[in-house]
Amino acid sequence: MKKNGKYAWTATVGEKGQIVIPKQARNLFQIKPGDTLLLLGDEEKGIAIPPKGAFATLFEKAFEEGEG
Repeated sequence: MKKNGKYAWTATVGEKGQIVIPKQARNLFQIKPGDTLLLLGDEEKGIAIPPKGAFATLFEKAFEEGEG
């Protein structure tokens, strides 16, 4: 489902707890085998997977705030 750049898919959790991300989502967000993804959780809102570049952005901001 797509609406104004927003998407919704279902993901399957396997026996070992692995999550299978749908192919359309992997293609759209350029997720490749072996990629490391950041998972954020909120007990009320659920789980979010930010863009792959979020690691770099997060660390850049952390180091900028620590300077000076």
